[in-house]
Amino acid sequence: MTKNYFFTSESVSEGHPDKMCDQISDAILDACLAQDPMSRVACETAVKGFEDERTGLVLVFGEITTKASINYEKIVKNTIGKIGYTKPAYNWTNDSIEILIKIAEQSPDIKDGVDISRENRLVQTNEDLGEGAGDQGMMFGYACNETKEKMPLAITLAHNLVKELALVRKSHKLEYLRPDSKSQVTLEYDHNDQPIRVDTILISTQHDDGISNEQIERDLIEHVINKKINPELMDNETKILINPSGKFVIGGPVGDAGLTGRKIIVDTYGGASKHGGGAFSGKDPTKVDRSGAYAARHIAKNIIAANLSKRVEVQISYAIGQAEPISVMVDTFGTGIIEDHLIAKVVKANFDLRPKAIIERLKLRNPIYEQVASYGHFGRDDLDLSWEETDFVKLLNKAI
Repeated sequence: MTKNYFFTSESVSEGHPDKMCDQISDAILDACLAQDPMSRVACETAVKGFEDERTGLVLVFGEITTKASINYEKIVKNTIGKIGYTKPAYNWTNDSIEILIKIAEQSPDIKDGVDISRENRLVQTNEDLGEGAGDQGMMFGYACNETKEKMPLAITLAHNLVKELALVRKSHKLEYLRPDSKSQVTLEYDHNDQPIRVDTILISTQHDDGISNEQIERDLIEHVINKKINPELMDNETKILINPSGKFVIGGPVGDAGLTGRKIIVDTYGGASKHGGGAFSGKDPTKVDRSGAYAARHIAKNIIAANLSKRVEVQISYAIGQAEPISVMVDTFGTGIIEDHLIAKVVKANFDLRPKAIIERLKLRNPIYEQVASYGHFGRDDLDLSWEETDFVKLLNKAI
């Protein structure tokens, strides 16, 4: 008999330096799309603070082609302020940073391949066969029946913990908390691949100096853990670790440099699914790293909602400048009601996976991205996201 096993996922708060960079990059993307929906954006951000001085550094760089008029410095400062870096004691505030902007326009070679797909160049026709993909690569989408959001339970719980940490900090319930924090949840699964209990909860959170770890532990159990973890999932053997390294006063960009795109597993499925390696933030939807992954999640969630399987992973791959995907793969891990290759055939027949079609179907030229730059891009029942809709269920059931 197969034994029980343990699986862990982590999340990070909006004040984590890497996540701050994701939010700045996506805030810039949103500002471009709000004025010019056809903007081409590949925006990266790096941050670093220094304990012995009050001036931190924010570097915004990349390629942007847009008709929009963008005040980059204002966006950077507003984003950092919303996160909560406003107190001089942090040695990093939205008013005490040096901001460097190094932006070029999109490469004309990439632009040409996206504007006119390879298929259109090869086939002399007036029919629009779609824009070409903005890059090569493979993207994965995943869904399962562990939660009502069709997401893995471990990453859902990890996100809920850091979201609640931000809430009690910003509501002044626990004023000593600072913006930088991380969570981690380990679940025990039975031999049927179902989560049966929470084995370990780990929270590391930045805090003001002079606050004891004992107080932080008491407060976080009462105001965060007990609110966000179902008590039926915990037992006398559940381990709770709060700031296991001890003191966590120095954090944010002062403690660690940050960079866009370094939390791709936090952004997706917490390690429960494979990942193609491409980050999301700062990229307009012609970049299939983003739009392809959103489309794959949309497909996967609809497969689960249609009761075609209990777990599913969808892979899509593209060639730069080509509209049609190179491959589409469906893996139900042996839980499908029919063979995987037949589900994949139905998917290819019912979902147009050319980048232009994905962008139009999921309405991706709108300024919607900063809101998903922290706490996950998927399973967000607090947001109205097109790729989370289960609008293809009837179509899939009819086709099957």
